[in-house]
This record gives sequence, structure tokens and C-alpha cells, in this order.
Amino acid sequence: MSKSRWAVVAVIAAAAIAYFSLDLGQYLTLSYAQSQLDTLRDFSENNFVLTAGAFFAIYIVVTALSLPGAAIMTLLGGAIFGLGWGLLLVSFASSIGATLAFLASRLLLRDWVQSRFGRSLKAINKGVERDGAFYLFTLRLVPVFPFFLINLVMGLTPIKTITFYWVSQVGMLLGTAVFVNAGVELGQLSSLAGLLSGSLILSFVLLAAMPWLGKAIIALIQRNRLAKAYKKPSKFDTNLVVIGAGSGGLVASIVAAGAKASVTLIEKHKMGGDCLNTGCVPSKSLIASAKVAETIRQAEAFGIKGASGEVDFAAVMERVQGVIKAIEPHDSVERFTSLGVDCVQGEAFIRSPWAVEVDGRTINTRAIIVATGARPLIPEVPGLSDIDYLHSDNVWGLRELPRKLLVLGGGPIGCELAQAFARLGSDVTILDRAEHLMSREDDDASALVEQAFREQGITMLLGHEMQAFRSGASGDCLTVSAPDGSEKEVGFDKVLVALGRKPNVEGFGLEELQMPLTDRGAISVDSAMRTAYPSILACGDVAGPYQFTHMASFQAWYATLNALAGMLKTFRANYGVVPHATFTDPEVARVGINEKEAKAQDIEYELTCYELDHLDRALAEGNARGFVKVLTAPGSDRILGASIVGPHAGELIGSFVFAMTHKMGLKKIAGTTHIYPTMLEANRFAANAWRSARVPARLMPWAERYFRSRL
Repeated sequence: MSKSRWAVVAVIAAAAIAYFSLDLGQYLTLSYAQSQLDTLRDFSENNFVLTAGAFFAIYIVVTALSLPGAAIMTLLGGAIFGLGWGLLLVSFASSIGATLAFLASRLLLRDWVQSRFGRSLKAINKGVERDGAFYLFTLRLVPVFPFFLINLVMGLTPIKTITFYWVSQVGMLLGTAVFVNAGVELGQLSSLAGLLSGSLILSFVLLAAMPWLGKAIIALIQRNRLAKAYKKPSKFDTNLVVIGAGSGGLVASIVAAGAKASVTLIEKHKMGGDCLNTGCVPSKSLIASAKVAETIRQAEAFGIKGASGEVDFAAVMERVQGVIKAIEPHDSVERFTSLGVDCVQGEAFIRSPWAVEVDGRTINTRAIIVATGARPLIPEVPGLSDIDYLHSDNVWGLRELPRKLLVLGGGPIGCELAQAFARLGSDVTILDRAEHLMSREDDDASALVEQAFREQGITMLLGHEMQAFRSGASGDCLTVSAPDGSEKEVGFDKVLVALGRKPNVEGFGLEELQMPLTDRGAISVDSAMRTAYPSILACGDVAGPYQFTHMASFQAWYATLNALAGMLKTFRANYGVVPHATFTDPEVARVGINEKEAKAQDIEYELTCYELDHLDRALAEGNARGFVKVLTAPGSDRILGASIVGPHAGELIGSFVFAMTHKMGLKKIAGTTHIYPTMLEANRFAANAWRSARVPARLMPWAERYFRSRL
């Protein structure tokens, strides 16, 4: 502990000892104040400055040390100095003393509280940073809340000191005035209880509610400000219009139809959106074919000699389309129509917060959900527009395997497709400006994927920047700059752009509505998925912040509930447990925070890691590369996050997702029976490793002696 902290502790301890050992509390009672009132008044008349100064200093000390008696001091202030001077002295002394108590609490306790409970307090901290002045002002206005407790608790939060001071100064003024004014008649008071009548307390409560009521009114005005420019229809054709039939739009439509609401679903292209047609389904189908090709190449390692296979790339891509067609009925117009959804094919255009036009038809609706998804992000690099480049939407039209494939982007999409094409026979180079693949994951996770890529012959240009594309007689090439500043050219037959995805917010009326967007170009929504227009909501990739199919479905649920019943109750999404996986080999899956994020956010954690080369099933299958890594709160089995690298990581992470969702710790996983031999045992072994590391070492010699005595 620092010297300043020791000094504060010493001062507080000395004051407490003096207060109780010298029985100083007897001087801060109503009876004592009344008995000495005449003496104090006489002394003040002859020595006003000295009396005022002493009173001011003592009041600061009493408040700063949170000693009982501040109410008596306030009454004395009115009794000795009158309403004017008494209010002035007490108001400033109480605010200064409260601020000193606030600073002491912050110095001694905040770091410990935030480090131990920081993740649980994250939402509270954000709320205080945003609305701390309102919280504090409300508490200060109602004198029934113990002010010393407010001082100490607020010291644990991120509220600024200057904000705490001025809000306290203003907020306590009315309550102080009541007590000071009562102190003018101190001699007639029989008890402190009579100072605050029920009607007076009610008045303070109503006064405290005024800032929040005003804030709510302002928020309502702001939320309806944009909508006021449009005339609301007197009659509606439907309860809900959903724009976009991807994952978010489909789930929103099903939820609304299931609630027996009238819902219209508009899609301009294909039902199922990106996930079915150009995203999850085709990419995982391609990965499956690539894995078979790789398994054949590795057959001799399993004792199978002479195994061979030739990749028919066109047949592989046709198989991908076959899988899409097999799943299509799940997302088809026929199925959704049978569920009660009015499916409309065409381009939607939002004419007003309650009107959507499609192919000349105007649909008046009580609410609109925008679920238009995202599209590949194409960088502005000189020469790229002159190249017939591929991206995650059009790559599925290929029927001839690229001999040399350049993949731009080392994120999940780039890594998955790069490995798949390499296994199918392409000479693949992957380029990224980051120092590691999948740069959001921990370095040890990225390192295992990079090692696998090197073994499979994939060239990685990490830390490299694109300069310009060029086409010539010898083919296409990209000039890149290396980390050391040197430049070189990378030739390719095809280039695949996999640098992320951009929300689809253009061309269907949002510009005309002046819809607010985030810095990343997504529609700005609150936790209830509402936009700046109360009747327009958004979910999925177009809203962010997570561009995962399962998160689009998650958000769609809340968007629909609020679109249909938001006037009765607000349903807010909680992003506390968000899992994701990258389906490379080895797979990389995660939920919660990883080490990189914990360090960046100054979150203390304890680390438990279980290596898969100890797992029987992984060894039996010849795929024992990877680990299960769990971050827990210090001194607790509460899971802050889990990362899994290895076979079926996307499946294995489910144990931790379930546990975190239902507030269960590692002890529950350790105490659950798992089938042997399975990959899922790795999660239990990781939990057991956490538990074993916490067996008190000092007890082991005693245990050994006990068992020896039993021989």
C-alpha cells in the first residue's frame, strides 16, 4: 500500500480512537447543543470570525471522517449564526467534507473494488459515467439517505471529483436550508425526528424526481423530433414490416407471426440472406470438402496406404450449391407463408416511420424492423477496380480452381477460405496488416493457426500493407510494403477480398430519414434495438456491433418484442455472453473476454489452461493440437471468458456459454459427468485443473501423515 494510503488510514484510525476513547460523541448531541447554546451565541457575538472559522473546520472534519453528529452541527449553524451565515458556512463545509470522504474512499477502496468486481460493475460504471450527476443529485435532494454512505459509495465509481463536489453543493442546499432554519429555533426542539415530517419528505422525493422526469421528457421529445416531420397514418395495413429475409429478418417474422401479429416480410433477392446463400452454409460446405481432401492426404499417418483422391473443384462447388438447396426449404417463402407471414419480393423503400413502399405499393405499418445485413467491404486500393476480384458473395460462382490465390485479410472469413482453397489445391498467399492472423484472439491461439497454415504450405504476409494492384502481360500482381519498409510484388491468378463487411444502409430511405449511424457505418440503436425513430428498429449486421448469424437472431427477438409491445414494456438485449467461432483447422472458439482484452481493460483474472495433447480422444484421432483456456475472477470460479483452440472447438465452447449464461462457475463443470472418451472431457479437465490448483498446499503434509497413520 502506498504512503498516501497509509497516511489516510492513520488519520482515520487516530480520529476514530480519539472519538471513542475521549467520548467526543457527547458533544454532538441535541441536549448538549441546547445546554451550550447561550454560551456559544455570546462567544460568537464577540468573536465572530474565530467562531465561524472553528465551526467551519470542525464541520469539515466531522463530515470527512463520517462521524455521527453532522445533523447537530447543521442545527448549531443556524442557531449560532442565523439562516444566512449558517446556510453559507454549512453548505460549503458539508460539501468540502463530503468530497474529502469521497476522495478517501476512492484512494483506499476503489482500485480493489473495481479489480475484484469490475466486470459485474461494468454496466454500473457506464451508467455513472453517463448519468452520474443525475444519480447523485437525486440522492442529495432526499435527506433520508445517509449522506456519509453516499460519499463512500460514490468514491468507488468513475464519477469525476469536480462533478461530485458541485452536484453535492447544489443538491444538498435545500435540505441544508431546512435544517439550518430549524436550528434557528434549536432551543425549542425536543428531538431530531420532528424536523422531517412526512409531507416534507414527500416534497423532497418529488423534487428529486424532477431531474429524471425532465430527462425523460427531453429524451421523448428528441426521440420523436425526427418523426414529427412525418404524418402518422390514421389506419395501418399491418402491425410490422420486416425489411430483409436474412437470419435477423426471418427470426423477427417468425416471432411476430407466432404472436399472431400481422407481419410483412420484404426481400429483394433470396430468402435466407447471406448466411444461407453466400455465408455460413456455403463456406462450411466448402470447408467440409476441403477437410476430406486433407484427410486423404494424411491417410498414411493412420495406417492407410495407397489412398488417393483427385479434387474436382467444379464438383465441389456444385456440392456447395446442393447443400444450399437442401436447406433452402427451411427459409422458403412457402414455409413462412404457411406460418402466417406475408412474404413480398421486391425492393423496399422507407417513406416515413410508418410507411414502406415496395414496387409502387405503400404499406402502412405500426413498426418497421430493418434487417438488411451487410456486404463485403472493398478497400480503396489503386488498381483494384481494374481487377476481376473475388469476395465472399461472388466466390461461389467459381468453377475453376485458382492456381495462385491471394487472400486479403487474416480475419475469420479470410482464414477459413484461405485454408479451404489451399487444401483443395490452390497455392495460397494470405496478407494482413496485423502481426498475427485473427488479431482479436490471443497470440497463442493465433500461433497455432499460423503453424497449421505453414505446415499446409500457405504463405503468410503479416504486417504487410497493400500499395497498388497492377495488370500486365505476365499477369496480375499486388505491390506490398513489408514491416521493414521494403516493397515487393505478389503475383496471383485470383484475389479474394476478405477485409470485413459493411452494413447495408444505403438506397432504401435511411438517407432521406437522416437516420443516425455509428462510426462503423451501422444503424445506431439502443439496447432495445430502437433507432432514433421510435417506430423503426434494426437488428443483425446492419445494426452491429457483432456480425454473427446467432447474434442477428438474438437481436431479432428483442427488436420484435419491442416493436410489438414496446409501449407496455421495454425488452433490452444483454451482450454479456457472446460466443463466436472460426472454423479453420484447428478451430478457434471463444466466449467472454480473452487475455488480450482483460489486459487492455485492466481486468484482473486467474488463468487455467488444459492442453489437448493430454486428452485421450484427441490422441486417438491424431489431432491433439490445441488447448482449453479459461479466465476466472480472482479467488472465484466465476468464468470471465473461455478460449478453445482445437478440433470441434465451436461445439466445445457451448459448455462455457451455458455456464456463463446461467451464472454457473467452473465447479459445476468439474462436477458434471462427461462420456469417455470424448472431446468434451477437455472442458471438465480444465475445470478440474482450476480446482486442483486451489487445494491448500499447507494441508498436504497433514493429509500425508493421516493416511500413513492408517497403514
